[in-house]
Amino acid sequence: MKQMNNYIDTVFYKHDAILENVISSIAENGMPAISVSPSSGKLLTMLVSITGAKDILEIGALGGYSGICLARGIEGEGALTSLELEEKYAKLAAENLAKAGFAEQVTYLTGPALQSLEKLVVDGRRFDFFFIDADKDNYENYLAYCIKLANPGALIVTDNVLAAGSVADPEAAPKRYTAIMKKFNVLVANHPQLESVLLPIGDGMTVSRVKK
Repeated sequence: MKQMNNYIDTVFYKHDAILENVISSIAENGMPAISVSPSSGKLLTMLVSITGAKDILEIGALGGYSGICLARGIEGEGALTSLELEEKYAKLAAENLAKAGFAEQVTYLTGPALQSLEKLVVDGRRFDFFFIDADKDNYENYLAYCIKLANPGALIVTDNVLAAGSVADPEAAPKRYTAIMKKFNVLVANHPQLESVLLPIGDGMTVSRVKK
């Protein structure tokens, strides 16, 4: 799986100083190197652009890599709302989004994501596109909230669903969240409100369309 993704990133990735600076800033701040892969980021940009999404919700900001990729797909008016547990991470992400030219289009909500999601529901917010890339233990809860907050036909993209290939390969070293991802994938595949497919790019992404 790693070899395949290295090939994809090598062939399809073009030098991107802004995103490479984000990776450097994450390392300099002692934050975990868990941003999406270059090709996964490119896919996010393309999906936002293809769908014409204007209101995007991101669960898990880290240093802003995926946020930039999402914001790049917005054409014309549009906004990104990003949920991040750690104040320090949200601050760095905001700085990196500003450097990329998206300061006016992004809003960060810090603290436990489930609390922020409940507030968004209470406020009557609706979104066209969701990206889930946070603590795996709450993926099912995050999915349920995304469906509540979704406009008809919205896309929900979820990262790390292959758990380094361990969900499919019994010989692969299991991750702490392998069992969680196996259960989550079955849920998404059979959810009555979703039409979904799993793409083996990066660490695996499910792309789910909320049925109208």
